[in-house]
Amino acid sequence: QVQLVESGGGLVQAGGSLTLSCTASGTIARIYAMAWYRQVPGKQRELVATVGSGGSINYADSVKDRFTISRDNAKNTVSLQMNSLKPEDTAVYYCRCNGRETLMSDLRDYWGQGTQVTVSS
Repeated sequence: QVQLVESGGGLVQAGGSLTLSCTASGTIARIYAMAWYRQVPGKQRELVATVGSGGSINYADSVKDRFTISRDNAKNTVSLQMNSLKPEDTAVYYCRCNGRETLMSDLRDYWGQGTQVTVSS
């Protein structure tokens, strides 16, 4: 079983910065894409940023030039550096990874439990 544990959320003033981290642990043979999503009450979960196993990166337009996603394959971690935060960035942020528990296992998606980010104006 694979577990994703996020950390780094909190309360910050507009214009400030936070860094979120997510570590995958448990039985996992290979991780492919890793990503961050966010969700506010009453709205659908939205993609914030993704990083592929080869390093390809994509961002939502709303966070381009402010957020930076990175991964450490040796540690099975993915991070999200968030700068110039705005009140509209307030949400629960979720980590997701796509991987296999063994090389013969089916490809599966795994999600973290979420971490709250609150940006005050």
